[in-house]
Amino acid sequence: MSVVSRFLSRHPAGRPVDARRGLHAAAEWLARAQDASGCGGVSACYDTAKGQWAGAYPETTGYIIPTFFRYAAFSGQGEWRERAIHMAEWETEIQLADGGVRAGTMDAKQVVPTIFNTGQVLFGWLCAWRQTGDTRFRNSATRAADWLVAAQDADGAWRRHASPFAAHGLNTYNTRVAFALAKAGDALGERRYLDAAVRNVEWAITQMHPNGWLENNDLEDNSRPLTHTIAYATRGILETGLIAAKTAFVDAAARVARQVAGSQRSDGALPGRLDANWRSAARWSCATGNAQMAIIWQRLAAETGDASWKPAAEKANRFNLAIQDLVSEDPGRRGGIPGSHPLKGHYMKHRYPNWAAKFFMDALMLQLEVG
Repeated sequence: MSVVSRFLSRHPAGRPVDARRGLHAAAEWLARAQDASGCGGVSACYDTAKGQWAGAYPETTGYIIPTFFRYAAFSGQGEWRERAIHMAEWETEIQLADGGVRAGTMDAKQVVPTIFNTGQVLFGWLCAWRQTGDTRFRNSATRAADWLVAAQDADGAWRRHASPFAAHGLNTYNTRVAFALAKAGDALGERRYLDAAVRNVEWAITQMHPNGWLENNDLEDNSRPLTHTIAYATRGILETGLIAAKTAFVDAAARVARQVAGSQRSDGALPGRLDANWRSAARWSCATGNAQMAIIWQRLAAETGDASWKPAAEKANRFNLAIQDLVSEDPGRRGGIPGSHPLKGHYMKHRYPNWAAKFFMDALMLQLEVG
């Protein structure tokens, strides 16, 4: 049997799935991850090799906040709203004096602000302020947005305050930060935030090949970026384009999304990495990337009216539902979404990251809300 055949044989492609059950199980897993931290933030991941939860992660806790507010409305259960508020309060308590958000988890020894993490927590503060009217969250959002604008270079890129935990300091996936700034501009009525967002996307598009592939778009290996970071960049370009009414940005995002869809297997999985010709560069699948691309394809369908984007999203969601373990006695596994499939794949090896469950929930809610 070939390597590829052995890989394909491990796919639970025929397993029945229930999207609502999977959605609730992921929410419960994230609740356990929050409780495991003991502080209000959400544990970064569950490590199956060590059998333990990691420290609370400010970056991803920040963008789980909107997911839990949304799930509270979706489910009609107030617990998720209270959990989201607790996360937002914790984020405000740990915000750095300059307005930025620290790199890494709370158990990291190095405490420095970083661009990407600040952008992700900005999503949470904006949502919490709109949901509650609490001025603490508006103030934190304003301080974060001001810090991001001040750190931006004239060409729109962010080169300062890169994460010490990533191999590269210049990243096109920072368009996800631009997306947060664009939302801040809209929510807070500050044009300069939107202008900064547009400048960053304009810079990112200078890094785009004619086939849609982006340079400088990975945490470790820019020659074969993760579908996770490809999706970060694509969503940032798309949503900034929609907020700023920049059709060229939406078209650029659609170009990338179409190429990624072309790499999708019949069971719905995407390769974990893709090279500059959009060929598979990994035998494993990145479940987070699958979920994020499902979101992008659904957003494109909704915003363009083109329903041809939907089948790829539905297949990606179905694949992720099929690899979700709903019966494990291990609470760190049950309901979570693995970093890679198989679990020993190279992205978040043997771990269940909180951001995989977050994007999985977002993708399913989009599908169920229109289904």
